[in-house]
Amino acid sequence: MGALGTRPNLDAGLPGALEAFDELVRNSDSAVLVVVHDGEVIATVQLMCFRLLQHGGGRCGELESLQVAPSWRGRGIGSQLLTAAVALARELGCSRVQCTLEVEREDAHRFCERHGFTASHRGFTRELPPA
Repeated sequence: MGALGTRPNLDAGLPGALEAFDELVRNSDSAVLVVVHDGEVIATVQLMCFRLLQHGGGRCGELESLQVAPSWRGRGIGSQLLTAAVALARELGCSRVQCTLEVEREDAHRFCERHGFTASHRGFTRELPPA
């Protein structure tokens, strides 16, 4: 796995990705874990930690963008990445970790369940157009 904070060579087709990466690694409550093979990003996960109003004001880790390149799936990379992200959340003082998944990604749902996650909430998103 690439070192935390190592700036990956993100695809130029992702507008704003490099700026977002740079901002995230400067934030002590966020991290981006990146797996690089032969100079190519093959897997990522983003961790954002925040305080909760409930649960005694504890900290929660939110996982986003857990992605493994299709040709690398089934090799345990996603499992290692998820394990590392959960361990980092614990180090950052989180008492809970949660992740959101696209409804139709049943394979991703099974993956998370195999790693001890339970379906506990139903989430909704709303895109906000520029003001």
